[in-house]
Amino acid sequence: MRVSFVRKLAMASVFALGVGAVAESGAMAGVTEAMLRNVPAGEWLSYGRDYAEQRYSPLTQINEYNVDQLGLAWYSDLDTARGQEATPLVHDGVLYVSTAWSMVKAYDAKTGKPLWAYDPKVPRETLVRTCCDAVNRGVALYGDKVFVAALDGRLIALDQKTGSVIWSKVTVPDQTNYTITGAPRIVKGRVLIGAAGSEYKARGYIAAYDPENGKEVWRFNTVPGNPAKGFGVEGLNKAAHEAAAKTWGNKWWTLGGGGTVWDSITYDPETNLVLFGTGNAEPWNPAANGREGDSLYTSSIVAVNADTGQYAWHFQETPEDRWDFDSDQQITIADVNINGEKRHVAMHAPKNGHVYVLDVKTGRFLSATPWVPVNWTTGIDPETGRPTINPDAKYEKTGKPFISAPGAVGAHSWQPQSYSPKTGYLYIPTNVAAFPYAAAAGWKPTDIGFQTGTDGAKVAMPADLKIQAQFKAGTTGQLVAWDVANKKAAWTVDYTGPSNGGVLSTAGNLVFQGTASGDFNAYTANKGEKLWSFPAQTGIIAAPMTYAVDGEQYVAIMVGWGGVWDIATGVLANKAGTTRNISRLLVFKLGAKGQLPAPPPMNEMVLDPPAFTGTMAQVTKGASLYGRYCSVCHGDAAVSGGLNPDLRHSGVIGSAEALKAIVLGGQLHELGMVSFKSALKAPDAEAIRMYLIKRANEDKALASR
Repeated sequence: MRVSFVRKLAMASVFALGVGAVAESGAMAGVTEAMLRNVPAGEWLSYGRDYAEQRYSPLTQINEYNVDQLGLAWYSDLDTARGQEATPLVHDGVLYVSTAWSMVKAYDAKTGKPLWAYDPKVPRETLVRTCCDAVNRGVALYGDKVFVAALDGRLIALDQKTGSVIWSKVTVPDQTNYTITGAPRIVKGRVLIGAAGSEYKARGYIAAYDPENGKEVWRFNTVPGNPAKGFGVEGLNKAAHEAAAKTWGNKWWTLGGGGTVWDSITYDPETNLVLFGTGNAEPWNPAANGREGDSLYTSSIVAVNADTGQYAWHFQETPEDRWDFDSDQQITIADVNINGEKRHVAMHAPKNGHVYVLDVKTGRFLSATPWVPVNWTTGIDPETGRPTINPDAKYEKTGKPFISAPGAVGAHSWQPQSYSPKTGYLYIPTNVAAFPYAAAAGWKPTDIGFQTGTDGAKVAMPADLKIQAQFKAGTTGQLVAWDVANKKAAWTVDYTGPSNGGVLSTAGNLVFQGTASGDFNAYTANKGEKLWSFPAQTGIIAAPMTYAVDGEQYVAIMVGWGGVWDIATGVLANKAGTTRNISRLLVFKLGAKGQLPAPPPMNEMVLDPPAFTGTMAQVTKGASLYGRYCSVCHGDAAVSGGLNPDLRHSGVIGSAEALKAIVLGGQLHELGMVSFKSALKAPDAEAIRMYLIKRANEDKALASR
């Protein structure tokens, strides 16, 4: 046992004094602006807990001296086996959480008793315009309402007590190219949300809505529209869009441009600015539609006035983005001592592999430091923060594939970071994972599927065990405690694979994180010493949170493997071990003795494909079509991570008519597999079938070695 007698005495003192003001069970009161500005210690009222998105709790009842006594208090099985990415919220003793497919549930936060559940009944066909699983990252609370943004583009207000719908509004420009996966935020009595879709034909934006009726109050578009139509913007932001238009080329607006605000939204009351991150430019490959220049305001942090949405400043982290280096990762605000001076800064660790520190008020660049291996840039200008792009990284110009470090999944994806003002460390869920890019020859846009201008077949994982082993060896994950003031890692925890969960830090000198291999861990915040672990039976990608009810502190986390890493990375998807999706909400407290039921046995699938009877010309064509239209859901090189069907094992590939009925006829549209007949014809479907049969036989041969 780590707890000595002396430490137990210290623990008892902390137990008595550390919880502070906590929520008591009783009558429900509304969430106010004052509460969001100064969150009660025992509550978790917004996605990042507070406006600064620090994900830091002042609670200390659970601390480094007693965390080894943490046990399962209660759990709830969820009725959707997709990736779970939400952070629960707690107010007045009630826990609110969204699940995959944008469903919302309310529980008694102390006992786990279900109070109500709401299903927006998102059409499963929505998956065709969803890059990264049917996920949802959370709800927002304000007044007597719960707000959820549904995958199909609706913003919905629910009654906190009953879960009944108060109002519902489609907020996306269309329900063909846009989805919503992010959590709404409340800023000065308005509901803020953007949308996803930078791989489709979406034009990024963030908008504010009246919480009483859903009426739009203001909107900021992140990409200029058609110049002939005034850039698609009026009034306050016209000058900002005129300036941005000079950084694009050709008719960029015909594909939307990308730059979607699919996650990070942070409000700073001190400056009255809303800071948000923007997604990649569309298409990825600039040559595919003649894109030239920086493509503002994509892959940037942008700040606007919270009252009006008027542009204040921007900082572009990845100009000329051709690698899917979104800047939608969480933006965290804090007062930090830098070079002996206290600065009010925004800290950001985006996909491109650098930790950025910016002045919140002006957007002035202060520093950018790589925290993982980086090869897409040869360096960052210390004055401007502008990267010098490695010429080899411009794959559309060289005509050669480029393996970028980091890759499209990012050195840091959506999984939330945390900042502890007690240690001064930014805790970053880190991926060490490269990604190959190649420009597609003769690429043309279509009205369905990814619009990236890249050739997935050319860079697909080959059926070569040696090459696969090399990629696996270089694909790992980490939890990095980044010393912001000194611009270096204070400590690092290494993981077998990437795509581990988000992070929580507490005043009890603790950091909590779940892993892709299914462990929920606690570390000391100052040194990274592992103190406690719980086997969750499934991979964890969501972030934990903590709250207190009736004098007891709890830690809660959503578990359930899924997301982009699982569905799209093929043989690398299970780098952390063979995982499965068992979707649950787990809640812990000191001294609890709860146990999970035994997990179901793993089903071992044996490859038994039909004989290959096609031609190599069909395989070449099928590989190209699969890479463009199928791989995003069914995995690189036809190897699924397990969440979606692995087509190498499907009995459908043995029948040309059966495959056509699904791919062209939309026979399984209610399960999310819509018809692709607008882009594919019968010979295309047959080419894909021959490619799948060829791949299945190749991997069967590998398995026998």
